[in-house]
Formats: sequence, C-alpha cells, structure tokens
Amino acid sequence: MHFDDNVKKLWEEIKELKQERNAVILAHYYQKPEVQEVADLVGDSLELARRAAETDADVIVFCGVHFMAESAAILSPDKTVILPVEEAGCAMADMVTAELLQDKKKELPNAVVVTYVNSSAAVKAESDICCTSANVVKIIKSIPEDKDILFVPDRNLGAYAARKTNRKIELWAGHCPVHHELTVEDVTKAREMHPQAKLLVHPECPPEIIELADYVSSTSGLLRYARESSVEEFIIGTEEGILHQLAKENPGKHFYILHKEKLICPDMKYITLPKLKESLEKMEPQVTVPQDTREKALNCLQRMLDMK
Repeated sequence: MHFDDNVKKLWEEIKELKQERNAVILAHYYQKPEVQEVADLVGDSLELARRAAETDADVIVFCGVHFMAESAAILSPDKTVILPVEEAGCAMADMVTAELLQDKKKELPNAVVVTYVNSSAAVKAESDICCTSANVVKIIKSIPEDKDILFVPDRNLGAYAARKTNRKIELWAGHCPVHHELTVEDVTKAREMHPQAKLLVHPECPPEIIELADYVSSTSGLLRYARESSVEEFIIGTEEGILHQLAKENPGKHFYILHKEKLICPDMKYITLPKLKESLEKMEPQVTVPQDTREKALNCLQRMLDMK
C-alpha cells in the first residue's frame, strides 16, 4: 500500500512525540492501515493485553476501542493510558452492564462467569475469568465439568465455544453488530465470485456462517492460517482492517472481504494520525478505572493471562 508524504510526515512527528513521552503505541488489526503502520505492536485483543501488562513504557497509547484501553489501565495502573478518540466504543460491550450481570448471577448461583474481553471494566469486575476469541476454547475447557457456565456478552462466540468443547453454556444475548449481520446469501455470492478461495471467518459470526467456513479463528489465527496455507485465494469474514496485515504478510496471495459494506466497524475507524498525534501532544484523553473496580477486574483478566 502506498502512503503519501503527508502521512509519512505525521509518522515522523508521532515517533518523535512517542520518544519524548516514553510511550508505546498499540494498535488492533481493525485500525486504519496508516495507524497500524506507526504502531509498535499490531495485534488481537490477547496479544495487546499481554503487551500492555509487560511494557516498561510510561505511556500506553491504545489505538483501538474503549474496553481495550480500560484493560490496559487495569493491567498497568502505574502507566498513563491514552485512547486517542474517547468516543471509540464497542456496541457489543454496551449490551451488558454490571447491574444486569449481577441479576443474572443470582439466577445462576453455581455458574462460572466467563466474560469476553470485549466488555467494560465494571462487567469484568463481576466476572470470574476473561477470554478472547483466541483462547476461549482453552478457557472453557479449564472449567470443571460440574460447574455451570455463563458466557458474556457474545452469544455467537459462546455458541462456537460450546460446540468446540461439547459443554452446555448459558449464553448472554449480545453480539457484534458487524459480524452478526452476515448471511448465508453473502457467503453464497462471495463463493460464486471466488470459487477457488477458502473462507476464513471470525467466531463472532453467526453459527450458520461458521458452519460454512473452511477455517474459524481469531484475527491472529486467521493471519497465521493465511501465512501457512498453500492456498492463494481467501474470502475473509471479519472486519476489513485485517486486510492490510494479510496483504503485507502474503505478497502474491489474494484476499476478498466477505461483504464490503457490512464488515466495517465505525468505532475502529475513529482514530486517525492527526488524532493520534494530538493525543500524544496533549496527553489526553486518558482512560482510568476506579480502584475498587480495577482490583476485581484485574483478578478476572489475570486468570486469563496466567493460562499458558
């Protein structure tokens, strides 16, 4: 991908500011390509959570959405955590609140609450263990057979984990509006256009889409599969931001987004290079988590990170 001189100038200015602040820039795979290119690490939720916990930088600039920056603040209370655009949220995370989860826990007193990292700090504080799409199967398998499981908030990811582990799981009614809109008809049309391509999808997709896929995994898992596969054409069923890394890592291979209009997360596109630069200049907006919430949420996140 070609970047113009204005973009390159902004990269240099951001790098200078980053050095001055002793900052590390973390970016999710769904961010804009020019934002991914200036980051110190581009990854999925699990990779970025681990990096946030391990960094010796004074400042963490999180190019993602609010729950990701919150997780960094939970794991690194001595760091300054910046989210360049405060409005960058997550519709799925908003589908569960701590109060609603408290009520559900009263209905299921024996249940282990497994909460997807796509959730607020307050919800994590009410949960037993976190997971990401990369480790959800491992997390579910770690729970004793005699325990009930409540999975929050993504019913599609929870249903996927239930099928992979043969466990009965109580599913919250949440979903990712981006992945959830995909239909069987979308898959049929894409396969008609690209009959030689393998279909790779994220487990936030509905069950009927997952059933049709050639491979299902987290963003990092999809990237790994594309790298290691001898196949040269792929249909990608996740947010279109991943196409940048796929193309970078696989010159000569061809990638087609499953649905161009549906697979764009507006919240993941809020952060721009000017906004990123401004956030480093002003050292804001900062993301913090109240101490009592942080301590409870930390237990939930740490249990996940301790699982190798």
